[in-house]
Amino acid sequence: MEIVEGIGIGIAVVLVALLTLFVRRALFTRSGGTIRLSVRVSTLLDGRGWSPGFGRFVGAELRWYRLFSFALRPKRVLEREGLAVERRRLPEGQERFSMPADWVILRCTSHHAPVEIAMARSTVTGFLSWLEAAPPGAVSPRLASQDWPAA
Repeated sequence: MEIVEGIGIGIAVVLVALLTLFVRRALFTRSGGTIRLSVRVSTLLDGRGWSPGFGRFVGAELRWYRLFSFALRPKRVLEREGLAVERRRLPEGQERFSMPADWVILRCTSHHAPVEIAMARSTVTGFLSWLEAAPPGAVSPRLASQDWPAA
């Protein structure tokens, strides 16, 4: 009987954890301004180190939350003021297996620190519009390269 109770408790814990993840994401996305977004958190191995999540636009910030996390705070915050896109490319090698086929990888600099983000091709236009939509009087970040693959 103890084994059955242990298995039941284990299944209940897993279900509560999954429910918590879904409720957390629903709370963040209900106000709108969210996109599916992966961030490369490690560059030790080529094509690896991508972490799935979602981004939320809040004013002049893009807040990135890990998909499989219970944290209520963003894992990374990218500020529009110091963010510039250096280059855009399609997934290569191992990356093709870790993200959907229609995604594009953007290599950006954020306060002189490089960051790679991946998002759906249809989302890139909205992201670039947000990036260039600086308030009046502010200097708009430049897009470093115009020789990008066709969208």
